[in-house]
Amino acid sequence: MGTTTQADAPAPIVARTPTVTMDPAGGKGLSAEQIYRNDAPGVVVISDTQTRVIPPTFFTPPTRQEVGALGSGFVVDGRGDILTNDHVVQRSTQIRVGFSDGVTYPATTVGTDPASDLAVIRVKAPASALHPLAFAGAGPIQVGAPAYAIGNPFGLDRTMTAGIVSATGRDIRSPNGHTIPNAIQTDAPINHGNSGGPLLDRYGRVIGVNAQIEGGTVDANVGVGFAISSSTAEPVARQLIARGRAEHAWLGVEVETIDPNLAQIVRGLPAHGAVVARVVKGSPAAKAGLTAANRQVTVNGVSGLLGGDTVVGIDGRSVTTSDQLADAVAQHKPGDELKLEVVQDGKTRTVTVTLANAPPGQA
Repeated sequence: MGTTTQADAPAPIVARTPTVTMDPAGGKGLSAEQIYRNDAPGVVVISDTQTRVIPPTFFTPPTRQEVGALGSGFVVDGRGDILTNDHVVQRSTQIRVGFSDGVTYPATTVGTDPASDLAVIRVKAPASALHPLAFAGAGPIQVGAPAYAIGNPFGLDRTMTAGIVSATGRDIRSPNGHTIPNAIQTDAPINHGNSGGPLLDRYGRVIGVNAQIEGGTVDANVGVGFAISSSTAEPVARQLIARGRAEHAWLGVEVETIDPNLAQIVRGLPAHGAVVARVVKGSPAAKAGLTAANRQVTVNGVSGLLGGDTVVGIDGRSVTTSDQLADAVAQHKPGDELKLEVVQDGKTRTVTVTLANAPPGQA
C-alpha cells in the first residue's frame, strides 16, 4: 500500500481477472480445485488481542480482560489492504496477518464501519505475498448458483467449503444494530473463524464477505450462513481505504409495519406501509415535515400506532413493510433526494427528502 490517494477520491481496488474455463457440466466456470488454487493465497488468517469488559457481579466490580481472537480476511489490492469483518478486529490490538506461506506480518487498522460490519486493515508485505481477489461486480446473483467459502474455521487455515446460494436479499443486523440489506444466504458451511473471509462464485470472484451463521440452539453451522454482498462490501471498502470511514444514507425515522388486520378495522389507516413511530430531531425526515404517530390503539388484541404519517411508497415503488423502507434508503447515498408517498388520516401527499449521512450510533 505504498501509494496515496486523495482524501475525497475512492482508492482503486485492483485485482486480477480469473481465467474462465469450461466446467464438467458444460457451463462456463472454474472447477473447485482451480478456484482454490487461484484464490486461497489471497485469503489470510487474522489473529489479534481483543479487550472485553466483564460485567460486575454482586461481589466484584467490572473488569477488562484481554482475549485472543481469530478470523479471516482477503487481500483487495496490491498495496496490502485486507478486507474483513469489523467484529473480527473491533477493540483489537496487536493485529497480525498470516499468509499462505506461513509468514505473518503486523497490521494496522485503515478504517472500520460498524454499521456494515466491515473493516480494512493494512500490512507491509512483499508484493509476492499479495494475491488480490476480484469482486464479482454489480450483476445479479442467482439462487442455486454454486458458492464457495474459504476461511479459517476453528483456526484451520484456508479451509474451503462448498454449497449454493440459498437466497438473496436477506436483511441481517450488524453488531451495533444497523440493518445490512441484501445479504446472501448460503448453505456452504461457515463456522467460527470464517468471519471476514470471501464467499466466491463459480469464477472465483468475491460475491460476499462471510459474516454470520444462524444456528438456532446450536452454536455451529446448520446450513444457514450469511455473507455481506459485494454490492455493499466493495463500495464500503473503497471508502474506508480512501477516507478511513464510510457514509450511509440516513432518513431519521423509526417505523413499524402496519398490521393488515388493524388496517381493515381502523378508518384512515392505509392497507399497507410503514408507520412513522418517531422522527429524530434535526433529521432529514424532520426537515421534510414527516410527523410521528401520537397515540396507540388496540382492536381485538391487535395494537397499532395512529395520528402520524405512514410511508406507502418511495420513488414510485410501493412500500409494504418497515424493512422495505430501510432497504430502499440503504441503497442510496447521502445527498440523494427521495420522494416519499405518505398517508395521514386518509389523505395522501408526496414529501421530498434529502438524505443525510448517518450520525455515529444511528442505525
